[in-house]
Amino acid sequence: MITLITFAPAFGQPAASPFCVKAIWLLNLSGLPWQREDIADPRKMPKQKLPAIRADGQIIPDSENIRTYLEAQGADFDAGLSDMEKSTSRAFIRMAEEHMYFHIVLDRWGDDTVWPIIRDEYFNAIPKLLRSVVTNKLRKACLQGMDRQGLGRFTPEERLARLEDDLSAIATRLWHGPFLFGERPTAADASVGAMLANMRATPGKTLLKTRIAEDEILCRYIDRCADAMGNPSAAPERLCA
Repeated sequence: MITLITFAPAFGQPAASPFCVKAIWLLNLSGLPWQREDIADPRKMPKQKLPAIRADGQIIPDSENIRTYLEAQGADFDAGLSDMEKSTSRAFIRMAEEHMYFHIVLDRWGDDTVWPIIRDEYFNAIPKLLRSVVTNKLRKACLQGMDRQGLGRFTPEERLARLEDDLSAIATRLWHGPFLFGERPTAADASVGAMLANMRATPGKTLLKTRIAEDEILCRYIDRCADAMGNPSAAPERLCA
């Protein structure tokens, strides 16, 4: 059986990371039997990140590598899509994972009102007396990385403006059906839906969270993704405005 190594549930989501949520949803779509193993410290993983799966006597890290493995076992996440739709799907996945994701990072690690909640949720295994000292170093390194990436130099208002075209593109696709490419979820929904769900689930009242929570089209889409791909035992709470 496949074992998904993942972060624990957090903030109403089946895992604290959108990439772990993506992996959960892909595993559910695959139809293959699997179980989960929650860990807090990913440093022993091959890429020192989560998610990863344990399968066939090896550990396979990274959600995209997990997708590749599942497809090699017979899963067809994009069944029925044309070559043009598959190309568009790839672009949506990259938009979600290489742009939208970093807005989540900055909302959670960069906002001074949100960070204490994130710190205590993510790092609750660290004794409270030491938690701030240890995690402040991690936070500083994370925000330095976001500054080098570029988005860390933007204000929350500027970041939201930058993200608007992405959100508009998603909403436009959803005029074609309940999911990005029609009546059933595909690989793109596992990525895009997971990112939007985590934006909405971020604690506090950031500009980004409010933008998503007040958008009925995106909220209904997030809920459809969770209903179609999620674990019934770990279904996210409804957070529509």
